[in-house]
Amino acid sequence: MNKYILDKDVQEFLKANRELSPAVLALRKSPFSSVTSSELASQIDGWQRSVRKLPTWAFSSHIYYPDKINLEQCSSEHTALIKQTLIRPGSKVVDVTGGFGVDSCYIAQEAELVIHCELNERLSEIVKHNAVQLGVHNLICLATDGVAYVGAQEDDALDYIYIDPSRRVNHTKVFLIEDCEPNIVELQELFFKKSRFILCKLSPLMDISTALSKLHHVKYVFVVSVDGDCKELLFVQDRFFDGVTKISAVRLFADQLQLHTFTSEEEKSTLVPISEPLRYLYDPDVAVTKSGAFKTIAKRFNFFKLHTHTHLYTSDTLNQEFPGRIFNIQQVYSIPAFKKNNTLTQANVATKNFPVKVDEIRKRYKIKDGGPDFLFFTTDAAGNHIVIRALKVA
Repeated sequence: MNKYILDKDVQEFLKANRELSPAVLALRKSPFSSVTSSELASQIDGWQRSVRKLPTWAFSSHIYYPDKINLEQCSSEHTALIKQTLIRPGSKVVDVTGGFGVDSCYIAQEAELVIHCELNERLSEIVKHNAVQLGVHNLICLATDGVAYVGAQEDDALDYIYIDPSRRVNHTKVFLIEDCEPNIVELQELFFKKSRFILCKLSPLMDISTALSKLHHVKYVFVVSVDGDCKELLFVQDRFFDGVTKISAVRLFADQLQLHTFTSEEEKSTLVPISEPLRYLYDPDVAVTKSGAFKTIAKRFNFFKLHTHTHLYTSDTLNQEFPGRIFNIQQVYSIPAFKKNNTLTQANVATKNFPVKVDEIRKRYKIKDGGPDFLFFTTDAAGNHIVIRALKVA
């Protein structure tokens, strides 16, 4: 950490030039003897990455940005706020895999004390500095192995252990929960000796049912999406819990939050009526589909499904509380009728339970991407392939 970057004249230069291309700035000569052009470019790149992902950081003074990879891997403010709500007030928390400290800073606003463990000494120093700038005074930053730190604590000394295991091991992406580092499957016994709760963040690519078979005492699972992109899976483990896991699809968009909670047993036992397309078409958000709430979401809103395996819903009434996209159906075509009558040369094309991919459909029917029209190529109640032309409801 080059503390000269925090000098007043350097900070003023960064603020005045923060809209410039970091790549261009890196090639220029630095106006400061104690700060290189690459360091200036790195700080501006960090600010530009933080404007949307971490706006509180971006618009706070004297924030020091780490290497690009640390910013890419850290949580956004929106998802960090979700974790904050899962912490009981007055708790003692250890963040085993601290990173850039976004989650730690937000959890600290609810907890009594948060210990941020990070092996990278430079990154730990950056987090400590930024916490002071952000007014987070109950965050202790330790440049140490988080697992070793937890192991050295007295039994029941902690309330929560938060862990975000790395999905890259030796520069290779891994997909099994036990292949991540640290191996949280093996660490559960140790963690439950030291803490009642374990809060684990996993990749959205992880299979929820497989994770549930390997993680013990899981009370809640949260599937979090931001603006239509599934960002993370959160598993809350309580060593005193042996009941049925509740799964929640959490949709964050346009500064709003939509939540749908269910259990696997409810999903299995729910029956959903099937119907031909009615007036409105409902396309569920990725948090809903990833969580597996295909039938309980339909029951909640009294919707019909188009087909047992077509995860699109329909009704004659408009319900804007639905967590997903809503469309007004204009026309429904059979495939032969669409071939004969389609006049659209531009549309947004999507497929659900349909054998042909979007790129091939565009090529086959000479349809460019974009415009106000949406075309859903799907399967109806009778098992026939159809095309639904629709307009998005504002």
